[in-house]
Amino acid sequence: MSSEFSISVRVYYEDTDAGGVVYYANYLKFMERARTEWLRSLGFEQDDLIKAPGIVFAVRSVQLDFLKPARFNNVLTIKSVVEHVGKASLVFKQWIMHNDIKCCEGKIKVACLDADTFSPSPIPDDIEQKLKTL
Repeated sequence: MSSEFSISVRVYYEDTDAGGVVYYANYLKFMERARTEWLRSLGFEQDDLIKAPGIVFAVRSVQLDFLKPARFNNVLTIKSVVEHVGKASLVFKQWIMHNDIKCCEGKIKVACLDADTFSPSPIPDDIEQKLKTL
């Protein structure tokens, strides 16, 4: 649906487990960081969205496949593509690469919620319009 967005992150010691590989939950943190930077690249800051129009984006579901281990000090590339835009949700395909090796891939559904009630809220028109230009 939309163009690919990517960021790079370095694996720090704190990101690894006792075996020196990225702890499985940290792949989700890297993906979250990529989605935040993607939204920022479109001109939207999450803290501003809470104030006006009063929405937050929250993860609704996650499906991950761990393929190869990433290790301490690796520089990873986190890639994101919006696969589907719903009335109040986005589905991202994301994957994490080290060099040309895919370490992890997943599908993440993010819901747009009213910041006060946490009930579903339509994606704001300005964000939807930006998505159509990708």
